[in-house]
This record gives sequence, structure tokens and C-alpha cells, in this order.
Amino acid sequence: MRVAFLGLGIMGFPMAGHLASKGGHEVTVYNRTVAKAQAWVARFGGTSATTPAAAAAGQDMIFCCVGNDDDLRQVTTGPEGAFAAMAPDAIFVDHTTASAEVARELFAAARQGGFHFIDAPVSGGQAGAENGRLTVMCGGEAAAYDRAEPVIAAYAQKCQRLGEAGAGQLTKMVNQICIAGLVQGLSEALHFAEKAGLDVEQVVATISKGAAQSWQMENRHKTMAEGKFDFGFAVDWMRKDLGICLAESRRNGATLPVTALVDQFYGDVQAMGGRRWDTSSLIARLRR
Repeated sequence: MRVAFLGLGIMGFPMAGHLASKGGHEVTVYNRTVAKAQAWVARFGGTSATTPAAAAAGQDMIFCCVGNDDDLRQVTTGPEGAFAAMAPDAIFVDHTTASAEVARELFAAARQGGFHFIDAPVSGGQAGAENGRLTVMCGGEAAAYDRAEPVIAAYAQKCQRLGEAGAGQLTKMVNQICIAGLVQGLSEALHFAEKAGLDVEQVVATISKGAAQSWQMENRHKTMAEGKFDFGFAVDWMRKDLGICLAESRRNGATLPVTALVDQFYGDVQAMGGRRWDTSSLIARLRR
């Protein structure tokens, strides 16, 4: 297929690469920093475009992974945005972690323009993107999803439609709420083990075979114990995501006391200079 990818950050760069190398699609890329788009083309082939509209013109499917609601509006409905150039019946797949509100807004704009919009945030982090093992949570029309899912499979181990427009973003909020509580619990547990004089590696090797096991424990306990946080999903991004969760909870009436507390703890980490540290750096504030 002829596809475009807008946004070549730590997630988008390898995801677009899988579309070209594994999916075998003809890929046009766009990135605000032109050098990054040029680097992608040098590595994977394809072409680069100077605007989102130029990238989207004539494509069967357009993928996007940018920073937040405002970034997403800029590359879709903003000046030289992709929506102005979308072909009839084309599909726009948005992998940005954004609000359900903007997903519904852009779904409506796409319908009015005669094309389709799927909100499809991802989980799995940089490693998942690089290894083509992401989990993709989708909202939108079933027929459009059925067309997009085989293409998304180039970088996904799991892809699921959860409902109408916005359902993908709401599911990503559930995912981030779970992670926030898990990482704080793991941080406190490892901190407690250290203070108790236990061998952290032996403790984790034991309890990870029981009910306490989690992806975070298996993949982050070692670097947390070593105080290494220069990788993975940044604290700034997590605070953005938790802000979206808390704003949505105010709309739907959900009570999120632990999430609100962990969000404040991440604020402490930011104040410690850890804005770009991995989310597992919550343990650092316990060691101050």
C-alpha cells in the first residue's frame, strides 16, 4: 500500500520502519525536524515530505504519532495539515496518546471530509516499537479498523478495536492508570527490601514467581535497584498522560486517588531534575 507516517520520534521512527521493511509498503514520512526524516529515508528508503499535507496526498493510509492534542491538531486540521489532502475513503490512524475528546473531534472532521479516522494509542515503549511488539488500542468504525489492522500488524503483537471513536484513548488511560500504581508499588517494595537489608535480586527472583509478578517487576527491578533511569518512557510524558486520565475522570465521575497521588510524586521527580528519566525513577524520590 501507499502509506504515510507523520512524526518520527522514538516511537514513530521504528514504527514507520516496520511498515517499510516488514510490511513492504511504500512509505512517505514527515517530521518537523527535517534531518530526522532524511535519516529515516537513508535507513529505510521511501520518501520524505515537507508538510503533513504533502505526505498525505494520494495515500491509502496515513499514520501519526506526535506529542499531544495540540500537536495532533496541527498535523491534521492545522495549516498544511494532512486532512486537507486526504483521498476519499483513505484512513488516518493516530497512534498519539491524546484525549478522547480530540479523537472524537477528528473522527467527526474525517467523516465530514469523506475519509476515516481511528484513534490507536500504543503501549510497549521504545523497545516494543523497535521490536515490532506493541499493543495497539483502537477506537473507530469497525469497517475502517478491519482495513487498517493488517497494516498495523507490521509493528504490533496485539491490536484490538475497543469501540467507537475515543475508545482507544480511553483504554490507553486505563493502561496508564494501572502502570502508575504498579510502578509506585514496586518502588516502595524495593525501597523496603533495601532498608530491611535483604538481597533485592533474590527477593525479586522469589516473589516474581508468585502473585506479585508484573512486567514492571521483570523488566525494571534491576535498573531501579541500580538507580539507572536513562531509558524508556520519560516522566514528562507520563505526567502528560496522567493529566489526560485525571481530566477525563473529572468528566466521567471516576475516582482516582492513587493516580492523583502518583502524579504528584512524578512532579517531585521532575523537581529533582528527572524530567527525562524513565518512569521507574519513582524510587529515586524515596531515596532522597
